[in-house]
Amino acid sequence: MNRAERWLPDLVVGAVALVIGLLEVKRSYEPDPLPALLVVVGVAVAVGLARRLPAAALAVAWGTGLVQVVIGVEPMLTEVLLAAVAFGCARWGRPPTVWLSGLSIPLSAAIAVLMTSPYSFYRVLQMLGVERLAIDSYSRYDWRLAAGLVGFALLATPWLLGLALRFAARSQDSRRSQVAAEAQRDQAEEIARLREEQAQLARDVHDVVGHSLAVILAQAESAQYLEDADTQGLKTTMANIAGSARASLEDVRQVLSSTAGQAGPTAAAQQTDLDSLVDGVRASGHEVVTTEVGTPQPMPPELAVVAFRVLQEMLTNAIKHGRRDQPVHVERHWEGDLRIEVRNAVPAGDPADSGGQGLDGMRRRLEAVGGRLDVRRRSDPPTFTATAWVPVRNR
Repeated sequence: MNRAERWLPDLVVGAVALVIGLLEVKRSYEPDPLPALLVVVGVAVAVGLARRLPAAALAVAWGTGLVQVVIGVEPMLTEVLLAAVAFGCARWGRPPTVWLSGLSIPLSAAIAVLMTSPYSFYRVLQMLGVERLAIDSYSRYDWRLAAGLVGFALLATPWLLGLALRFAARSQDSRRSQVAAEAQRDQAEEIARLREEQAQLARDVHDVVGHSLAVILAQAESAQYLEDADTQGLKTTMANIAGSARASLEDVRQVLSSTAGQAGPTAAAQQTDLDSLVDGVRASGHEVVTTEVGTPQPMPPELAVVAFRVLQEMLTNAIKHGRRDQPVHVERHWEGDLRIEVRNAVPAGDPADSGGQGLDGMRRRLEAVGGRLDVRRRSDPPTFTATAWVPVRNR
């Protein structure tokens, strides 16, 4: 819609007001219609501007009133159309325009009473078809009081209506904004949830595959030191490699099925057996020294899975970065929380970060359930220690 089309309804309304005013001038202001014509034109312009430019409409209305007072034209019936200006200022005007128009109503009514003669007032009432009110106001009341009340009501009623519609529209806009904000929030929460699920899946697959490959690699490397005639040892090593690969594949399947909401009790039990992790590392040829202090306590499945994955990543790092000729020390302390500590020797002078990229994943897992992670590297003797605190109950 172009600008002309947007202004067309306002031009039509202004033209209608002009025609109504011209008819009144022709009927009542002969033979000198020019002063009344100036008032009619001002009213028509103000009415036409009431919707698009309410502040300008209010200014034109007051300018017209000032001209009317100067040239001495009594209030005209056409000026009732200024109710459209009062409505437009309250409905579409800026806050200063709204309140200025509201203050203008009693002031303009008072000015109109001062300018109106009793004859003009009664004539207007008769033209409106309320002769009874004209007779009563003449016989019982001061006509100025009646004139003031009528003028005030003619302007205040549309102004209040415009104000009510303004607040109703603002309430609807606020509601739409609230609905849109809630939809955006829900969408953001859904995206965050999906990203967290993807990150969780990536961490699970990283832990499973990284641990399994590290164990398989260690087993394959141990096969290099078997004597050529030790076929039984080679078969055992290959069987261990095959078993580790099958276990890894099954673990990955369990991770994917649990992400899809299909994990069963058997899968959960297999993913929380800490001793099975230690046994797998031992089967790869690494010496593991385990210590358990305190009485083991049952843990909720989700916390048991966190403990399993954390220990899995700790052992993976120990296999990948630790010395093969030194044992890996695994300690479990049941002291309110479960404290898991894995310590392994590292090559002297090795500047690499023995924790690998799995440290961030472990830390995120633990923090999500109220736990924490501490990693330390010592130079005398060269060792790397990872310690995790896992709650044994949900918090």
